[in-house]
Amino acid sequence: MVFSSIIFLLYFLPIFLVLYFISPTRWKNEVALAGSCFFYAWGAPEFFFVVLISLILDFYLVHLFSNSKGNLRKRLFWAAILFNVLMLLLAKYLNFFVGNINELLNAFGGKTFSWNNILLPIGVSFITFQKLSYVIDCYRDKVKPLDRLRDYMLYILLFPQLIAGPIVRFNEVASQLINRSNQDNIDYKISGLFRFIIGLSKKVLIANVLGGVVEEIFALPAHELNTGVAWIGIIAYSLQIYFDFSGYSDMAIGLAKMMGFRFPENFNFPYISQSITEFWRRWHITLSNWMRDYLYIPLGGNRVSTNRMYFNLSAVFLISGFWHGAAWTFIFWGGFHGLFLILDRLFLLDFLKKIGKIPAVILTYLIVLIGWVFFRSETIGEAFQYCGQMFAFDFSSPGIFIPNKFYVYLLLGFLIAFSGIFEKIEKTAQNWYENVQTTSLVLVGKSFVSVLLFWWCLIEVFGSEFNPFIYFKF
Repeated sequence: MVFSSIIFLLYFLPIFLVLYFISPTRWKNEVALAGSCFFYAWGAPEFFFVVLISLILDFYLVHLFSNSKGNLRKRLFWAAILFNVLMLLLAKYLNFFVGNINELLNAFGGKTFSWNNILLPIGVSFITFQKLSYVIDCYRDKVKPLDRLRDYMLYILLFPQLIAGPIVRFNEVASQLINRSNQDNIDYKISGLFRFIIGLSKKVLIANVLGGVVEEIFALPAHELNTGVAWIGIIAYSLQIYFDFSGYSDMAIGLAKMMGFRFPENFNFPYISQSITEFWRRWHITLSNWMRDYLYIPLGGNRVSTNRMYFNLSAVFLISGFWHGAAWTFIFWGGFHGLFLILDRLFLLDFLKKIGKIPAVILTYLIVLIGWVFFRSETIGEAFQYCGQMFAFDFSSPGIFIPNKFYVYLLLGFLIAFSGIFEKIEKTAQNWYENVQTTSLVLVGKSFVSVLLFWWCLIEVFGSEFNPFIYFKF
């Protein structure tokens, strides 16, 4: 059930919120859990009971090792870790491994495996990372295990973040699962509604419009692309994926606030970054923090030899790429970013500081764009061909017509994405979401804008069949 769909906006969400708001405080978790179970079962009924069984096993394994000591505690902990990692590998990557083995066997004349592809459970990557967060945080004694299975199920299945994040670590919401009375107020509900509508607008009014043309451009054979169209396609895709994913994150954070939860921020003007290191502090922040705290630091982080640190960076970003998708293009994309993180530490950060802010932003954005080509392409070969056209200086007639409406939204998206380059805008942008207790005139203005945007979004959703969420498949 996509957040920007008619069934969610006009049926599921209003009914759920009414039931949630009128429920007594002691029943709100149960209502939220029931709504979340319905939400997941609607989108993936064949996987719902598999996820449910895995949650029960997690819950009791964590209680077992929390009440154990010594080697038994460690063995039970690793059993919980391996169980979740194996589930992710089987669900998301078995098709990839079998397919590559068959290609090798074919190349050497061997007999291939007959294999029926496994369907990918929606949100499996995000669900697994949150489950691992619970297991690890409890093992490290950062928080105590939850006493009730239904509270743990709510943490994993809470529908705002269930499909595409943000990745909410257990220690960030543990207390909120038990008591969020301080945040269950009208200010949170209103600011959450504002945030949801802004996210919906990002998705429907910008990402969808750009995405339709991006689909057409990337469907063209390389020889039908000229240099101008190739650049337009990848710049549009960079904005599409930003407004698609940050829009989803805004909607998730807004929905959670309406329910009294506070989720971590996931984006902070990533395209104004002056290095790839900074980019990963601004893009998909919850993933970067998860990788840092649960992979990079346990591997030794920066407290090791220089060569080992470079190995750690490479390993973490190869895993990050593979986490995004079971394809060599994603692995290449992860390695590409890992390489530039290493180059940052070798010399690039010093160079970028010397050339000044604007040139550093432009160069970093160019690097990110090249990375997005591999992220978006079906194969590495196609990605190299696309990059080749970007730098071919071929200005022949393109094999595609691009409407004027697209250019208007491309410019609008570009201006919004890069507006944070002005420090005042970057520092005050968050206030638009947070400051509800303000003058009545400002509140009326926000309400008018929100109603106008919501109505506009509904018109666009009714009139368009193109409405995917890019990160749903991860």
